[in-house]
Amino acid sequence: MRSRTPDRLCAEAVDLARTAAEEVGTPGMVGDHITAVAEGDRVVTHLFDCKEPGYRGWRYAVTVARASRAKVVTLDESVLLPGPDAMLAPEWVPWSERLRPGDMGPGDLLPTEADDLRLEPGFSGEDTPPPNSPVAEGMAADVADTEEADVVASSPAALPVTARGSIAAVAEELGMGRARVLSRYGLHAAADRWEESFGPKTQMAQSAPATCMTCGFLTPMAGSLRSAFGVCANEFSPADGRVVSLSYGCGAHSEAAVMPKPPRPASPVLDETVVEPVSIRPAADGGSVEDGGPTEELGHS
Repeated sequence: MRSRTPDRLCAEAVDLARTAAEEVGTPGMVGDHITAVAEGDRVVTHLFDCKEPGYRGWRYAVTVARASRAKVVTLDESVLLPGPDAMLAPEWVPWSERLRPGDMGPGDLLPTEADDLRLEPGFSGEDTPPPNSPVAEGMAADVADTEEADVVASSPAALPVTARGSIAAVAEELGMGRARVLSRYGLHAAADRWEESFGPKTQMAQSAPATCMTCGFLTPMAGSLRSAFGVCANEFSPADGRVVSLSYGCGAHSEAAVMPKPPRPASPVLDETVVEPVSIRPAADGGSVEDGGPTEELGHS
């Protein structure tokens, strides 16, 4: 059973623990003695403050012990451990979760998992063509040729080199040559991402004179998303070369020939354009301005 009270001889071995900590750390980086913690019967851990730059809140932990009925304290282990307020590195995250849009550079490769939810088999109808199908035979021959040419074709995303006039080449023209295509989940994920960046709810679209649907710089897309998205081809638009929602818009609309009128300013609280009569001296007969006394008109510019 673990003892709550540190052993007296082990608790007094502060100098032995400090010497061991200085051997582990850099000379002069072992700080004050913090405390002694009982780890068990006749086993005590001494904690020292760490002065190493970059290790704020860390502590040197030196464990000492002694045998039963022995009066000599021996060293068990020395290690640098983080304290409750220590500066720690962030939790490790797999590379597949650390990658963010824009991180890819020239020469980088991003393998796609075989069970990626954004993709599905690219063959029409069934997931794979029948074993005796001419398309399957043509693709198998093409894959064998690419393997002989030392081309890596083990990845599901690897595209075989098809011979001109073969069945596989015809399948490519019909859109059946890709191993995988976007799934419904992949289409929805892309649509949500594009609409968030260049959609009708953005500040630019809210202040635009018209939507991209009526803009001459909109380039239509192919596929099932063409009814909701297009590509902007206006070099002066902030969305040039980007996929935009048809409900998006900006000030570079092709038909924005008439500039919108500037907003009418609110009525002034203090009108400084009105000429008001102001009395500069009292009337000779003691009268006021209302009694016909001399007045001068002062205008406020």
